[in-house]
Amino acid sequence: MVVTPNMLGLPIKRGEDPRLVSGSGAYLEDLALGGVVHLVFGRSPHAHARIKNIDVSTPRGMPGVLAVLTAAEVDAVLPVDLPKDWPAFEVDNPPPNKILARDKVRFVGEPFVGVVATSRAEAQDAIDAIEIDYEPLPAVADPEAALEPGAPLLYEELGTNLAHRMVKSGGDVEEAFKRPDVRIVTGRFENPRVLPVPMETRGAAATFDAGTGELTFWASTQFPHSFRSMLAGILDLPETNVRVIAPDVGGGFGAKIDFTAEDVLTGLLAMRLRRPVRWVEERRENFLNMVHGRGQIDYVEAAVKSDGEIVGLKVRAIADLGGRYNLNTPGIAPLTPVVLPGPYRTPNIEFTLDGVYTSKTPVGAYRGAGRPEATYLVERIVDVVADELKLDPADVRRKNFLRAEEFPYTTPMGTSYDTGDYAPALDRVLDMAGYADLRRKQIAWRNDPSKPLIGIGISGYLEICAFGPWESATVRVEKSGKVTLLAGTSPHGQGHVTPFRQIVADQLGVPLDDIRVLFNDTARVPTGVGTFGSRSAAVGGSAVLGASERVRDKVIRLAADALEAAPEDVQIEQGRISVRGVPDRSTTLGALAARAYNGEVPEGDEPGLEANRFFKPEAETFPFGMHLAVVEVDRETGKVRLVRYLAVDDCGRVLNPMMVDGQRHGGIAQGVGQALFEEVLYDDTGQPTTSTLGDYALPRAADFPEFELDRTVTPTPRNPLGAKGIGEAGTIGSTPALVNAVVDALSHLGITHLDMPTTPEKVWRVLQSNGAT
Repeated sequence: MVVTPNMLGLPIKRGEDPRLVSGSGAYLEDLALGGVVHLVFGRSPHAHARIKNIDVSTPRGMPGVLAVLTAAEVDAVLPVDLPKDWPAFEVDNPPPNKILARDKVRFVGEPFVGVVATSRAEAQDAIDAIEIDYEPLPAVADPEAALEPGAPLLYEELGTNLAHRMVKSGGDVEEAFKRPDVRIVTGRFENPRVLPVPMETRGAAATFDAGTGELTFWASTQFPHSFRSMLAGILDLPETNVRVIAPDVGGGFGAKIDFTAEDVLTGLLAMRLRRPVRWVEERRENFLNMVHGRGQIDYVEAAVKSDGEIVGLKVRAIADLGGRYNLNTPGIAPLTPVVLPGPYRTPNIEFTLDGVYTSKTPVGAYRGAGRPEATYLVERIVDVVADELKLDPADVRRKNFLRAEEFPYTTPMGTSYDTGDYAPALDRVLDMAGYADLRRKQIAWRNDPSKPLIGIGISGYLEICAFGPWESATVRVEKSGKVTLLAGTSPHGQGHVTPFRQIVADQLGVPLDDIRVLFNDTARVPTGVGTFGSRSAAVGGSAVLGASERVRDKVIRLAADALEAAPEDVQIEQGRISVRGVPDRSTTLGALAARAYNGEVPEGDEPGLEANRFFKPEAETFPFGMHLAVVEVDRETGKVRLVRYLAVDDCGRVLNPMMVDGQRHGGIAQGVGQALFEEVLYDDTGQPTTSTLGDYALPRAADFPEFELDRTVTPTPRNPLGAKGIGEAGTIGSTPALVNAVVDALSHLGITHLDMPTTPEKVWRVLQSNGAT
């Protein structure tokens, strides 16, 4: 038995941070690769154009240039498409997914040529010397306009800009909307495109050993093992000959779950040139070519009874996919119906999704990925319902909540929710806010022209986490008694080291500093899936727990044999292993490990002291929460100031509350940024107008109040830790809370909706048009 003080649940500081904050981290561009050469890409300046001719004869003769690869040459060597990870659709018109653009370019920034030179500057000079003859074509930047008859076609061979269509329904939707006791409430809600903006841009580096045929590849990625499989497949190498290492990764937010032309050519050119090759994006290149997030328009109809009960929901979603598919471009919007209708009991739902090609950068995963879009449309229509029925928005939510005794619950979309208890979270956030007093203050200030307008926004969210299919971990006790953990997840800022150490320490009674955690190297950690979808604690942590338990069980058998005791009398404490009731009979983990490696093991056990565990979750988990934002709107300028932000989240069992709160802080900040500041803009010709940090507004520390946070705890039975996931919760819950608050501040003017971002200019125009200044 283990009697070590329980480490799980304690607010322990992140053990990996001192190395990073002291400047000792090693990111991709820090790698010292002798004789490294530099890969740079030529990118389209046009949103839509035909490539009539490319002449690369001049750059091939320029100083320092080692290789120039066009699409024709790449296709001759690698006559395959980029890997696909696409769902099936009722209507499906997938694009040809070639590595480089050949006959056409379909967005500004699309790569059409790669150049390798001894310096980055020489490679860029060679790019500038390429003579390319374009035939500009009309662009289509608006996804709704792209579906209109006569719209410019990005893929003429498809005859349409409709990339795919999904239709899902459950219950009797038509009957719900025909009921005589309902009214139909409608809304159009847009989730604009946003940029992921990780601190570190994308990059890759590779070396090739011609003698062994082994390719070593460094990637700023979130899933090195899956990356290795795709890289080996497209370069026609055995996976055993490919080693992928993710060094310190400076953020990803989902956008580094990708595999692109730049990755392929980095590996191919290292093999060709027999020299280390490195490619790293500049920031503007990152804005143009890294996948964008969101980009979804939702037309929503709700069938609502007079008491606020929502009995039916119809959603038509239009997803702005961009000019081609990246790895998971078509897989993001289909996550929206998975979490409809959120935490509410809506028995009849119809969902139609149209994915549309536009002359823009492709979209992909960005913190939340499909779930923020679902939560936003649900939480906005709930507020519109409350406004039309003259009901308090908190009461409408409470009226429609699923009850705790209804779980597990299967939604009309076929999703199985694990556990939930939503009303206590709402009650707690309202109590923390002093909701009734806030409403009274709002009315008083609304009638005082010297005061700003107060808005109060509520958001209830539910998300899906703990995606499979599995995750792996290996725990090994060294002869010294120290422990090595090999984990298949791939951290890039989340802080996996500390909670994983806590899990191991609880089972083996070792100090946290005696546990070494290794990730992100396919030669060290042979198997893994990666980090995305808030899966690391629930799935990765469960694998760590399982491996630790197997080692613990062997430790108990070893101790029973060495101490001549019954296994049930062995107790593991911090620093020693003893026999219950006989304190003088004890040993240490190091002593037992030495016996195990010397082959002194009980009959039936093998030498050594390590265990591997693959954990396959039975299904996903569904964390939830209630958020509340209070804003002040300046009557003269339209500037929105966030004055309070409160959140009560439920992520199941909490492994480390300090780290949970850190994830919540970051997620809220990103969601607030989208609601108030951020939007990727294009002009009518498809040219991006927010392509630098001078044009694209990000939130700053001064834009936030101190967050007021609390939790409820509703464990899940779907993994042994009871953990659900927290990484994306803040982003999902905060965006609708902020928009609801801004609209609430303007509601006395008859305003029922304002699209994101709620910039000062947008709000000021509303105030001006309603004579409210």
